[in-house]
Amino acid sequence: MTDFTIRPDPLESKDVLDLLQMHLAEMHAASPVCKVHAMPAERLREDDVAFFAVREGSSLAAVGALKALDGQRGELKSMRAAPEFRGRGVGRALLDHLIAEARARGLSWLGLETGRTQEFADARRLYERYGFRECEAFDGYTSDDFSVCMGRSL
Repeated sequence: MTDFTIRPDPLESKDVLDLLQMHLAEMHAASPVCKVHAMPAERLREDDVAFFAVREGSSLAAVGALKALDGQRGELKSMRAAPEFRGRGVGRALLDHLIAEARARGLSWLGLETGRTQEFADARRLYERYGFRECEAFDGYTSDDFSVCMGRSL
């Protein structure tokens, strides 16, 4: 696996904002508007979210965030690899980091909402390899033909 550098990011650089915009556009292309729960940069900068950028040298490889739900639970948000880094282990590196961050913050449960359709199959497989399983909808989400909530204890 490649050595990646993962650091908190203020969401100000063009490459980070461009990758987030691509992520949002893809979510809107693959899901009905009411099922797009990806957060824009403004929301990802708020105090209840810790946002991270993954780099290989100076190249942006991926982004992802950890959102606090309450004192015991957190949620993965906006995990997205840059297209040229897909299949190179960046998703695993980022997920390892976010799980470690959640544990360091004293969280006992981590959840996520993702798509149920074929476009999201790779993401679901990655989460399943890390012990995430389909769970009851949480924090205002619904599970249906387009969305699935997944969670795991830490």
